Amino acid sequence: MALATLTPPAPLASGGAAIPLPLVLAHRAVLALDLGTTTGWALRARDGGITSGTMTFKPSRFEGSGMRYLRFHHWLGEIAWLARGLERVVFEEVRAHAGTDAGHIYGGFLGLLTAWCEQRAVPYEGVPVGTIKRFATGKGNADKAAMIAAIRARGFAPADDNEADAIALLLWATEGQGGHA
Repeated sequence: MALATLTPPAPLASGGAAIPLPLVLAHRAVLALDLGTTTGWALRARDGGITSGTMTFKPSRFEGSGMRYLRFHHWLGEIAWLARGLERVVFEEVRAHAGTDAGHIYGGFLGLLTAWCEQRAVPYEGVPVGTIKRFATGKGNADKAAMIAAIRARGFAPADDNEADAIALLLWATEGQGGHA
């Protein structure tokens, strides 16, 4: 099959006007994560659009516990591919956990995330929970309902507190409070 050719408009044919360059997208792709078995995520794409949701990494009955981390690793790669590369990752930095299992699971996700970012030279940053809550609600110890309400007031519709936390973290990172985006 032959390639189609277009005749340039008259001004271009004479060399009088330059061909416009492709649109340069003004934003950096930033991924915000609330790490856990149910991980909340929010992505600001290069076009400035924000997409968010939750992803569950609970192993099924017949899987080993390491499967959650394999799925998380694959999911990170998929998100990065769909975003055409990530330029920054921010995550909720949790210092105290409700239980030992939660702490171990968080540590596994955190280790995998930071190694993944290091391997790809993607800058990453942990943000304390109180900083995110204070940014979203004005109160550093706000409860889950207050976080969801604050994010809904900004025009988003989070499905749960994990997604609300990820959106708040993304907004913190991209609206000047968190710097570099």
